[in-house]
Amino acid sequence: MLRKLLGLSLLLLIPALQAAPALVPRPPALAAASWILIEATTGTVLVEHEADTPLPPASLTKMMTDYVVAAELAAGRATLDDLVPISEKAWRMDGSKMFVRVGDQVRLEDLLRGVVIQSGNDASVALAEYLAGDEAAFSDVMNRQAALLGMKNSRFRNATGMPAEDHLSTARDLSILARRLIEDFPDHYRYYSEKTFTYGQDFTTGEPITQRNRNELLWVDDSVDGIKTGYTAAAGYCLVASSERDGMRLISVVLGTNSPDARTQETQKLLRYGFRYFESKPLLAGGEAMATAPVWKGTRASVAYGLAEDIHLTLPRGTHEGLETRVTMMAPLTAPLAEGDRVGTVAVLNGDEVLVEAPLQALHPVEEAGWFKRLLDALRLWFAGLFG
Repeated sequence: MLRKLLGLSLLLLIPALQAAPALVPRPPALAAASWILIEATTGTVLVEHEADTPLPPASLTKMMTDYVVAAELAAGRATLDDLVPISEKAWRMDGSKMFVRVGDQVRLEDLLRGVVIQSGNDASVALAEYLAGDEAAFSDVMNRQAALLGMKNSRFRNATGMPAEDHLSTARDLSILARRLIEDFPDHYRYYSEKTFTYGQDFTTGEPITQRNRNELLWVDDSVDGIKTGYTAAAGYCLVASSERDGMRLISVVLGTNSPDARTQETQKLLRYGFRYFESKPLLAGGEAMATAPVWKGTRASVAYGLAEDIHLTLPRGTHEGLETRVTMMAPLTAPLAEGDRVGTVAVLNGDEVLVEAPLQALHPVEEAGWFKRLLDALRLWFAGLFG
């Protein structure tokens, strides 16, 4: 049965969380082609510039390669101990390498580290061939996965990020990918914080080959725990980074700088700005009773209601103070009600501005009463409508 929303609203003051709103200056202008800064829990965009412009992503592509591999591992279709054969194509790859040898069988976990830490093109192709048969088929999986994640302006033609016609992504899409990689595979994400990886031997000296993670922020900022660098002549020097401080995680994407130092420095500007002027706070908890509402024709006189999920908001520091919630209940609420049935809406307001709206749901069932109670409540509702 359709129920109309009452005009009646309840205003509830959210407890103060900060003394006064911060005066937020204009975001920094970066020496880069494109950039974006988001808060990871809410996905709120804090800063963006040309964030939807398709550009060559270079080795940032390997985040999608890794996402597909992580999904296969999570689904049980591969294991970290799988032995992956190295083809001649993988062995002959140009650019950054893990230095695998043709004909070898390499543990899948070692190849993952080769992709994430060493940005190995050879390791990326080996994984693509192992999981999909060949790199072209794997690229098709990458594109289908990108569509599922909501990456609307990305097209992948290989697993490495090596230059290819129409191999493009955007700062916004790459921030979506980084956020989902961290959120969907938190245990897997730990590889991105590893600073070095040793694999193979130098043919001339016989010494083990140890390579550094190219994300220099791992070496200078303890709050940074990932995620990926990239470079080609067409793409310039690129960096996706993630940093967590005081319970807030930010993800930055910087594309098209002119040097390794520049991508590090420009990323630091974004992260400093975000952490200095913004904060993310849980405002209302999901699954907890906010209040009760009367129920007609039921075995109980009222129902407790609340949110299905927490509401977080990322706002300039101090803005959370004085936010209000407006609760609009559906009426009349009549039994039967099942747990999870929608019973109203809650809106969070900053003055007259609605920041977010979410449905309110019944937190427990209310069974339908017997015929006499239903008749009595029907008469009460009729009189209330007649004289109300």
